[in-house]
Formats: sequence, C-alpha cells, structure tokens
Amino acid sequence: MLTMTEVTSLTGRLLVATPALADPNFDRAVVLLLDHDEEGSLGVVLNRPTPVGVGDVLQPWATLAGSPPVVFQGGPVSLDSALGLAVVPGESWDDGGDEPLGWRRVHGAIGLVDLEAPPELLAAELGSLRIFAGYSGWGPGQLEAELVDGAWYVVESEPGDVSSPDPERLWRSVLRRQRNELAMVATYPDDPSLN
Repeated sequence: MLTMTEVTSLTGRLLVATPALADPNFDRAVVLLLDHDEEGSLGVVLNRPTPVGVGDVLQPWATLAGSPPVVFQGGPVSLDSALGLAVVPGESWDDGGDEPLGWRRVHGAIGLVDLEAPPELLAAELGSLRIFAGYSGWGPGQLEAELVDGAWYVVESEPGDVSSPDPERLWRSVLRRQRNELAMVATYPDDPSLN
C-alpha cells in the first residue's frame, strides 16, 4: 500500500471504500481528497445525497446546483457547515491566467467555491456545482494507516465524479472503470452472506 514517502500528496484522487471497511459512515463511499499532506487529510463523500434541497439551505446557489439539486453529506465532521465544489471547464486559468473569482482550484478543473461570494460571479464559469454538508477528515498519519489496513482503494478522479447525476451508483462505476482487478470488486454483493 501507499505511504507518505511514496506519494507526496493524494490531493485530487479518490478514496474508494473497500468491502472490508467496517465504518458505517464510509460504507461504499467514494471520497474526493481536497487536501492531503503531513498535517492530515480532508475530503468529501461524493455519493451521499440527502433529501435536503440546495434551495432550502443556500437559496442563492440553488439555480447553479447540478442534478440532483440536493445537499450531499460530505462526511461525519462539521455537518452544520457547507462546502461547495465546482467544475470549471476551460484551461485559460490553467495556463497562468487568473482563476475565476470565488473559486480555488483543488485539482484539474475541480475547485472549491467561496459560498460567501455572490453566485453571479461564478455563474458564467461553472460547469457544475455540488454543495456538501460536512466533510471527512483524518489526522496526521491516520489515512496512511487506513491505507495500510486495506480500508481504501486509491484511484484517479475524473471531473464528472463530482457531478455524477446518479451518485448512488458512483462506487460501482468508479471501480468498474479501473483497468485492473478492482473492476471485479464492483460486482461485490451488498450483503456477502446472501451470496
């Protein structure tokens, strides 16, 4: 498995829960890592939609939210806080140009949205927007220990993962697109005792 000496940062990669992961907060979770360094890790679960509409909690951003237009549970930490992730297509800012106001790149075209900024600042730039309540966090060395224990698969993310219109199927679809033995894990039954 990976250690910090082998990989300087997993920022922008996906953590895909293995069937062995016993924590119910992360059962079949797909986590996008927004920050990963020696001080710890922070990410959001991409496949946990809630029944709460974006318009119910952040009305100004409701028209920019992707489908489904609901708040997602980003993880078990700080559930009373909101975090916005958006895909901003185009490479002009990637070649030294200015990033759009109110958006900070995390990885590739994926970035964090300043939810305090007026939505109209970003409206013309956004390809998709997703709002998360809470986040997933790990202290120094904690994620690395979970990787050694086999709790997570680490795979490359794609911009479409953030805005998947069918988030409940994201775990299987991310695994299925892998070009190795992980593709077979996608067929793992929800309850192996029924197999």
